[in-house]
Amino acid sequence: MTLAVLLLLIVTGFCAGGFGALAGVGGGIIVTPMLAIYFGLPMHQAIGVTLLCVIATSTATSALYVERHVTDVRLGMTLELATTVGALIAALVAHSINRRTLAVLFACFLLYSSGSMMKKAWTSRNAKREETIPDYTPQNYPVGLAASFIAGGFSGLLGIGGGPIKVPVMFLFMKVPLRAAAATSNFMIGVTAATSAYVYWGRGNVRIDIAAPLVAGVFAGSLLGARISSKVRAFYILILVIGVTGWFAVQMIYKLLTGGFQ
Repeated sequence: MTLAVLLLLIVTGFCAGGFGALAGVGGGIIVTPMLAIYFGLPMHQAIGVTLLCVIATSTATSALYVERHVTDVRLGMTLELATTVGALIAALVAHSINRRTLAVLFACFLLYSSGSMMKKAWTSRNAKREETIPDYTPQNYPVGLAASFIAGGFSGLLGIGGGPIKVPVMFLFMKVPLRAAAATSNFMIGVTAATSAYVYWGRGNVRIDIAAPLVAGVFAGSLLGARISSKVRAFYILILVIGVTGWFAVQMIYKLLTGGFQ
């Protein structure tokens, strides 16, 4: 591995970790397509490496968010039961799914995430930055548990940590404030990713030479993202992530149409 590639992996991890910490999504929506499209890793290996990055994001941010009393630990532990089951089942069957199918799933997911975040960005464009977390009581636990199970499945199949599903569900359906939802998602995604990563590791789908510099960058970026999260308006973060996810979705669709991911 050349020095340029090593530095590119560290920078990619740093950016993904920062986004993941700020938005509560783990950074998988950046790392997986980056590895598959620009580094040529098979989808199973790209997902295996990404799961380690998601664990790094959760490790770097959880303690800080819990210390600030932003994370809803009780809610996170409840939803994580369903998420872990979904992640384990998906990781066990992922090996039997071919790379093109995984790539199609991921491209569709990127388009869905980009559209959802675009809608959220539009509705929050004039919202003021929250200085404190308002009092709230989580609602609609059945919906949250069902969505968490699905999020766990996506984590096992796509290496995304489940955050892009958990955050909107907690925010829209369980009436959890956005900052609390993002922090709680970061608290959960590490356990979810670890469940799937164990299976991917056992099947030899985790490239340590690629994962090591990425994880180092992700950890540093996640720490920075968590520390500045209360000072950055969500609107600006969403706009940047929308651009990144939309770009990768187009790139993956193009590669599929031109015979990639065989």
